[in-house]
Amino acid sequence: MPEPIISVKNLKKTYPGGTEAVRGVSFEVAPGEFFGFLGPNGAGKTTTINMLVNLVKRTSGEIIIDGLTLEKNAREIYQRVGFAMQEVGLDETATAREMLQLHGRLYHLPPERIEQQVAKLLKLVELEKVADRYTHTYSGGMRRRFDLALSLIHEPKILFLDEPTQGLDPHARQLIWNHLRQLNAAGMTIFLTTHFMEEAEALCQRVAIMDKGLIVAEGTVEELVTQHQAKNLEDVFLKTTGSTLGEEDVIANAVDPYARSRM
Repeated sequence: MPEPIISVKNLKKTYPGGTEAVRGVSFEVAPGEFFGFLGPNGAGKTTTINMLVNLVKRTSGEIIIDGLTLEKNAREIYQRVGFAMQEVGLDETATAREMLQLHGRLYHLPPERIEQQVAKLLKLVELEKVADRYTHTYSGGMRRRFDLALSLIHEPKILFLDEPTQGLDPHARQLIWNHLRQLNAAGMTIFLTTHFMEEAEALCQRVAIMDKGLIVAEGTVEELVTQHQAKNLEDVFLKTTGSTLGEEDVIANAVDPYARSRM
């Protein structure tokens, strides 16, 4: 078996005031795997993904990304990962082409490679015809697709996605699904958090379900359905968390007071 590209051991996060968002999480993701991270609002999954990309400092535990420890090799890890967050933040006074070019320069890519990547990514997310329009004119689906393109400008080995299709209509969601399938088929490891059971079933080779800061189930969809004598993944979710799919978010959106300055 190949070495995992993501290895997490006993990861914990306690916010000021004593709120335990993540209470000892361990899992591994294989190279090239499409891994789903599920859980009700407040389960701690967004806090977990933010710790993996160093937007939130962990309280304790070990994170190894592509053989590198986060505390010693943060800069190298940043070069190997892409991250699209829940909230799409774009410079609305810039065009898509300008933003892609800027991000390429921030990653110190050669000018020729930047132009190659810009052309490739605009085609991938089907925004070639609007590449020179200001981003404030984009629809929600276009903004989500462009945010995905920004996260790919440096050709990362690992892509972290936090609720990438939240709020999108079915057509826009299918477009993003198709893009993600292409990236994964080309060998990219993808780590996805989502509330959509259909999305996880359609895309993920393996999933972990988190509840109250702990992983309560992990495996392929088929394994979990069999293990829990369930009808489908949503039934597994409900049996393992005892939750409905829409509780108000409490912990997952908790704000680390030190994170804002790094975002």
